[in-house]
Amino acid sequence: MIGPLLTRKIHETLWTGARAGASTVECSLDLGRSITTVEVDIAGWRWRGRQFSYLPACKDATVYHWDGENFEPVARYATSLIKLVPTEWGPPTFQIDGVKMLPTAHVSPYADAERKVSLIEPRGKVVLDTCGGLGYFAAWCVLGQAKQVLSYEKNADVIWLRTLNPWSPEPADSLTLRQGDITEQIGTLPTGSVDAILHDPPRFGTAGELYSQSFYGQMARVIKRKGKLFHYTGAPNKLTGGRDVAGEVIKRLRHAGFAAALNGDGVLAVKQ
Repeated sequence: MIGPLLTRKIHETLWTGARAGASTVECSLDLGRSITTVEVDIAGWRWRGRQFSYLPACKDATVYHWDGENFEPVARYATSLIKLVPTEWGPPTFQIDGVKMLPTAHVSPYADAERKVSLIEPRGKVVLDTCGGLGYFAAWCVLGQAKQVLSYEKNADVIWLRTLNPWSPEPADSLTLRQGDITEQIGTLPTGSVDAILHDPPRFGTAGELYSQSFYGQMARVIKRKGKLFHYTGAPNKLTGGRDVAGEVIKRLRHAGFAAALNGDGVLAVKQ
């Protein structure tokens, strides 16, 4: 079991309840997956037989986890600052050097993943999940009864985030998660070995190789004829630099042998 997890909002709920004289507070300690009862008083709060103190400072845009002795941010810094970030929806997003990696402005990132996964119709299929992230695509593929999900994530710290995120799926018989750079790993996959692909790369400016013609050629090689591909693009450069990333993606995918068209904040393609 993951938890307890704190955000500033939950911490304030506990403290406010205690100051108001409540003996218990109903809240979530797993980022909205469930509601639990917490005993509170001015001195601290108690959950599942364990006593906890209030934090001296609780920052916005931060998730705190109990490490056995203290509450610490769910964040790591190796070459980049990578952290889990709460949302109003419950399921968190994550940031790399302050850049939000999942859409959250108008929809839960978990619900957003559900819609996108439905486009490739995962039931009974072998699905390649190129950039696993927090695993929301993979989770909905499993729920959608995919035969097998092959998920890759380059960054070990992002995989660590998944171990503390209640919304991230655990590896199972139908879900394999491998640490590795998909631009290298895709070459090891047999031709025509997957039925569908979900491609959710970082922004073009930070991971241009995942938008390259050669990589699209590899995706065209491993996917079966009539297989569906959803490619998230967003529009990070269009407003500031006039760059049409989605248009460039469509052009390259068509050159690689896909029929491709805009779909929401990405491109839906079918291998010809």
